[in-house]
Amino acid sequence: MCGGEGTRLDTPVEKPLYEIGGDPMVCRVLNALEASAVEHIHAAVSPATPETRERLAAEHVAIIDTPGTGYVEDLQHVLDGRELPVLTVAADLPLLDGKAVDYVLEIHEGGSLSVYTPSEVKTALGLGYDITVEAGERTLVPSGINVVGDREDSRHVTEDFRFAVNVNRRRDGQIAEALL
Repeated sequence: MCGGEGTRLDTPVEKPLYEIGGDPMVCRVLNALEASAVEHIHAAVSPATPETRERLAAEHVAIIDTPGTGYVEDLQHVLDGRELPVLTVAADLPLLDGKAVDYVLEIHEGGSLSVYTPSEVKTALGLGYDITVEAGERTLVPSGINVVGDREDSRHVTEDFRFAVNVNRRRDGQIAEALL
C-alpha cells in the first residue's frame, strides 16, 4: 500500500519515496518482500503518488491504481476480485526485512491476521501514533502489516521494533534512521 498523501510527514517528496538510510521507504519494503517467501508483489498507488507509480513500474513491479479516497477504501479496491488470503504491507515500514515478513506468514493460521505493537513500545522509542485498539489493559497500535483472509480476524502483538516503526512524521524518520 503506497498511495498515501503523507500530510503528517510534511515533506516535498511523496511519502513512499521519503528516504530512510539513503533509500526510499517503498524500496526498503519492496526489498523486504523480495527477500521473503512472498510469491507475487503488487504496489497499490493512488493519484497522490504518481512518482512512486513511475519508480515502481520502472522496477517492473505490478501496479494497482486505486482511487486514493482513503486507506480502507483503497484496500477494498485492491482486494476486489482477488483470491484470499492477501498479505498487505504499508510502504512506511522501512525497517522490515525478509525475516520479519516471513515471520508474519509463518504465524498466519488462516483467516485474517492483524499485527499490532503495544503503545508503550512506540512511546519508548519516541514514535508517534494516531490509531489505537484497546485490548484488556493494553493499548495496541496497528503495525501496517496484515493478512486479509476470508474468515474472522486474529490479533498478534509483537514488541519487535521492525513492526513498530511506521514513518508518519519527520521525527519517526529520524528514529528509523537511528535504529538502522
